[in-house]
Amino acid sequence: MADQLTATAADAPLAALRAAGVLERVAARVVRETAGALCDAGMSAETVATGLGTTRSKALVLLLAAQDR
Repeated sequence: MADQLTATAADAPLAALRAAGVLERVAARVVRETAGALCDAGMSAETVATGLGTTRSKALVLLLAAQDR
């Protein structure tokens, strides 16, 4: 997909930018929904951090933001 967007950017930069924006919004929605499910399941920030390879702080922010959905 990245290669296609890169090729499209050379030929039709506005179309590539539009497609990238759509992908960004879809990814953000999936992150919120998935983080919400993890939160509902009682998943700890430590477990999420380990699974994502990130810090506990970043995982906690992700889970707390999902509670506001």
